[in-house]
Amino acid sequence: MQTVANKSPHVLTWIVGISVILFCVAGIAALMGWIPKSFGGSPDGPAGGVLSTAPGSFVAPKVHKAPAPALAMENVVTRTRCVDCGVIESTRVIDTPGDSSPLGVVGGAVLGGVLGNQVGGGRGKDLATVAGAVGGAMAGNEIEKRMKSGRRYETTVRFEDGTTRVFGEANLPQWRAGDRVKVIDGVIRLQG
Repeated sequence: MQTVANKSPHVLTWIVGISVILFCVAGIAALMGWIPKSFGGSPDGPAGGVLSTAPGSFVAPKVHKAPAPALAMENVVTRTRCVDCGVIESTRVIDTPGDSSPLGVVGGAVLGGVLGNQVGGGRGKDLATVAGAVGGAMAGNEIEKRMKSGRRYETTVRFEDGTTRVFGEANLPQWRAGDRVKVIDGVIRLQG
């Protein structure tokens, strides 16, 4: 009859295997900086992982960690400041008066004089012609000013740094008070 011997690994093999694994884990932890101090050498030893003067001792390289930033609150959301970004405070409509030229005055005087000459007779006709010319000159001047008048729009923007600036626009702006905008080369653009 044959007996089957129990073929379990030798106890010494188990001890060597576990020791190798623990040694590797300790080495990885030391290289990664998970272990706060090295076991050999002085803390002021040379950097770079060189052998010290004592035989068999190793001085680990110094790991310089940047200090953690001091935060008053943990969940602080930082946002980069946009110097050209702001909020529309107001938009005003400005009526701009038109300029007059001698053409409006002369044209109105001639037309008023012709109409005044049609009224009355004798000395009354002369007075009506003069009054028509003066009134026509004033009316022609005012009509030309109104025809050349226009509108412009002044928009006040409050920037993120607290300053305000006023921008002029020739056309009716597309933004309203409270809209977020960005100024690019002096032109207001809506932020999306």
